[in-house]
Amino acid sequence: MINEGINGRTEKISSFIVMDVLEEAKRMEAEGRDIIHLEIGEPDFDTPQPIIESALKAMKGQDTHYTHSLGKIELREEIAHYYYRKYGVEISPEQIVVTSGTSPALLLILSVLLNRSDEIILSDPYYSCYPNFINYLEGKPVLVPVREEDNFQYRLEEVEKAISSRTRAIMCNSPANPTGTVMSAEELKQLAALGHTIVADEIYHGLVYEGEEHSILEFTDNAFVVNGFSKLYAMTGWRLGYVIVPPSYLKTMQKLQQNLFICASSFAQTAAIAALKYCDPEVQKMKEIYNQRRKYLLGRLEKAGIRCQAEPAGAFYMLANVKKYTRDSYSFAFKILQEAGVAVAPGIDFGPNCEGYLRISYANSLAKIEEGMDRLDRFLLQWESEMSSQAQ
Repeated sequence: MINEGINGRTEKISSFIVMDVLEEAKRMEAEGRDIIHLEIGEPDFDTPQPIIESALKAMKGQDTHYTHSLGKIELREEIAHYYYRKYGVEISPEQIVVTSGTSPALLLILSVLLNRSDEIILSDPYYSCYPNFINYLEGKPVLVPVREEDNFQYRLEEVEKAISSRTRAIMCNSPANPTGTVMSAEELKQLAALGHTIVADEIYHGLVYEGEEHSILEFTDNAFVVNGFSKLYAMTGWRLGYVIVPPSYLKTMQKLQQNLFICASSFAQTAAIAALKYCDPEVQKMKEIYNQRRKYLLGRLEKAGIRCQAEPAGAFYMLANVKKYTRDSYSFAFKILQEAGVAVAPGIDFGPNCEGYLRISYANSLAKIEEGMDRLDRFLLQWESEMSSQAQ
């Protein structure tokens, strides 16, 4: 029932289930339970020291005031240089809006795109918050199912069928949350060739272990690109992201930024310059460790008989296919938490087409992942035994 005293749009927003899992896990820990956290999408590494030192120096120098609403020009120039160096694309620093994380960036993008009942095409599975943002702005998320056998990538003909006169953009997320899969250059090129505005979430760029990632900007200028510092540089609490904006939308987005957020944190922006300039060695070390965990977890899931055939090549997630055990991933995930002390994210959090899966994060130590999988193995054996008894 909708509370008449609260805006109906906010009442209709669903909870972020992985946060429900995390909060229940924290409650259990407070009671003395030992919980293995494989649910949350947050790097377990400390922020690299050059970033910390840059921020401290900035704060001591009173770099604590409002910046330009688009962000410090030095940071925007560094981001533009990064995209040229990594992808060979030329963007103007004036096209970049620095934001307080990628969620505000997405809110700004969708706010300039959507009128009531306008449509955004999403893959299903999707990052949990996408449809909530769209619904909050009174738009309509149009879901295009993507399948394990297709590496969870769009079938182009199905995207074309989903396009209507109300379509304002097509969203893509590569490397993807929750699947960890990466779109190829050809797949991005074909998506861009449809001629519609693309919203590309590139927050996991840099965390790719096989092959290489491509930016949508290599194939079209008609795209909004979301990126940030949380995942690659272990800066989640710094709340700093950015959006690369087609020039025709920039003035409108800047007005929204000024009114809604004013600007991003000044000293965090200074620290981000240090991240882009000086932290490649630290990023490389983190990537090597992530990849070790990825390979280990793939082996354990295969041994357990729940490995997904769409092998993740990026981010720090993979999906376990538990359809032989359940089609109620929500209840299953909380049962695993209660009985095995392992926190995982239920697939249903990421769309109806992700039901029957669990998202497992390997943003935790190898020792914790090993212990978590040992517990999960014991849980699944017990579950199978109970299922067998019930069938007799």
